[in-house]
Amino acid sequence: MTTVFGCIADDFTGATDLAGLLARSGLALSLRIGIPDTAPKGSAPFEIIALKCRTAPVEEAVAEARAALDWLRRAGAQRFFWKYCSTFDSTPQGNIGPVAEALMADLGTDQTIYCPAFPENGRSIFMGNLFVGEQPLAESSMKDHPLTPMRDSNLMRLLEPQVTKAVGLANRLTVAKGPQALRAEMDALRTQGVAHVVVDAVANEDLAVIAEACRDMPLLTGGSAVAMPLPALYLADGTLAADVPKTQRPQFDAKTIVLSGSCSAMTNRQVSNYLARGVPSFQLDPLTLAENGPRTVLEWLAVQDLGAAPLIYATANPESVRTAQERLGVAGAGEIVEATLSACAVAARDAGARRVIVAGGETSGAVTKALGVSQLDIGSEIAPGVPWTYCESGGHQIALTLKSGNFGTETFFTDAQDRLMS
Repeated sequence: MTTVFGCIADDFTGATDLAGLLARSGLALSLRIGIPDTAPKGSAPFEIIALKCRTAPVEEAVAEARAALDWLRRAGAQRFFWKYCSTFDSTPQGNIGPVAEALMADLGTDQTIYCPAFPENGRSIFMGNLFVGEQPLAESSMKDHPLTPMRDSNLMRLLEPQVTKAVGLANRLTVAKGPQALRAEMDALRTQGVAHVVVDAVANEDLAVIAEACRDMPLLTGGSAVAMPLPALYLADGTLAADVPKTQRPQFDAKTIVLSGSCSAMTNRQVSNYLARGVPSFQLDPLTLAENGPRTVLEWLAVQDLGAAPLIYATANPESVRTAQERLGVAGAGEIVEATLSACAVAARDAGARRVIVAGGETSGAVTKALGVSQLDIGSEIAPGVPWTYCESGGHQIALTLKSGNFGTETFFTDAQDRLMS
């Protein structure tokens, strides 16, 4: 079957977030970890390629995104989506804007949109300003993100240093008038030379308007939620056949490992909630790991009952994170934790764990790579934007969920296990 819609995500949790929302349609879709090293064969109508380029050097991120685009075009895709975090995680140099401009150039298109809104998860855009719940982005916990601290809430100001062409806004007043009005506004901005259009959205109804108005653009960019209406639109107009395959869920052994590398505010609460249930747990300290390596935690894991779903976590408050970064460097502290959690994931799988729960975007990328996962089938959602996925690892079929740091409720770790059993 020919691919209709090709998606490129800047990290692994973002890719599963997007896949989970698209899978609400009930349609089967494919998520590939990294750029496939073989020619397209047996591709799905919706293909997602998960990169790990959110904080990579700009040139590297652009090269990877262009290679992913090339594979998706060879798979037959005609429309494309550049997916980044709903909190617009980036530095003044990129990588959101530079990747978008490179994809636009390769596709020969002169305009795209930017809409990271995800109302179900409290992400909204009003007059170009991004809110996390009721807080402007720059006043939320994202201001203390260890890799991409967000110190401005205005998406135009954040985007302008990253791109070479003009940035504009289609505000909520225009979106509220419907798809035709939004298309007219986009055309007007195009005549003014505006290539990069931030689009307001404060509710799911706004996302439906945006998807309807922009569905035929060669390239859309944003968070996962703006793509959510597209399967239904493509089914309605015949772009997708009515007999597109539906998703199916396999069964898995109950042995589970929970791995948390995110230090977001929500993940801190999720870890605390899970610990309060009395589960076996091991807290990682980057400074100790730098000195002694992962031997101690691996020895601890080897004697655990995986039926109790033990937790291994590096989740900590911002002060502790800063202390480790001062000693080890920002990249160094993160890499030590990611390598250790990856080793724990492999050890748990080899000990019989068939359900792997991972919190944190960078951690998810490292764990997925260590497990040797190259393709995921998408299952049911645990929380908005966080599905279970099914894949092969080390000759075993496993269930894997990859959670972005701030997604899910406080009970996420138990919710995930309950969802897979329901």
